[in-house]
Amino acid sequence: MKYTGKIALLVVCLGALGAGLMLLGARTGLWEPITGFGLYRTYFNPLAMIVTAVGLFAVIVHAMRKEKSGIIAGGIAVLFGVLCLIPMVSGAINPQKRAAPIHDISTDTANPPLFETLDDTRAGAKNTLVYAGPELAQAQAAAYPDIAPLDTDLTVDAAFQHALTVAQDMGWEIVSSDQDRRRFEATARTTVFYFADDVVIVVTPQGDGSRVDMRSVSRVGRSDQGLNAARIRAFQQAFGA
Repeated sequence: MKYTGKIALLVVCLGALGAGLMLLGARTGLWEPITGFGLYRTYFNPLAMIVTAVGLFAVIVHAMRKEKSGIIAGGIAVLFGVLCLIPMVSGAINPQKRAAPIHDISTDTANPPLFETLDDTRAGAKNTLVYAGPELAQAQAAAYPDIAPLDTDLTVDAAFQHALTVAQDMGWEIVSSDQDRRRFEATARTTVFYFADDVVIVVTPQGDGSRVDMRSVSRVGRSDQGLNAARIRAFQQAFGA
């Protein structure tokens, strides 16, 4: 029993390694993002519970033996496990509104920007780039009524160059760019699981200025959990900053 604290620390190290692989494995090329996400959903909380239980057991054992170092080791394990469980507990106490079951968001739903370079053969894609039509437009309007084209005072050429710069600053991979038609396509990655989402931006004249339209589509998943709408908002905010 005197090694219970050390065992708890070993479990913490293994738990941290496992959690890190679940969250960052796709970024390092170990597996596809959907695999890491599936591992996270299946094993992350049980792993945190095991670490917490082992740590609590170590605290009790070493407290009975009055071994301070063992108590500290067990406490570290408990703290690690509890911190990992915070998202689950928070979600249970304050459930978030269920995201709309859509993954293709456009600032123009009547005439959405079309992908010309990227297509349904892109790596790991389960979702099509063909726009789903009025039904999708209605679902987007209900879920994200604030998503709209970005009107600017810039000329179309200046707006296009600025949009391209903003996209690069946001870390997107520019797949194709057409200066004459003022459009480009890019691939953006989510921060944690490294999911790939595809983006097309088109700049058109409007009055004395220009209009910037953007469409963002997830490669996998029925619902994007609001990430594509958030990406459009972030781009528009950065464009105007």
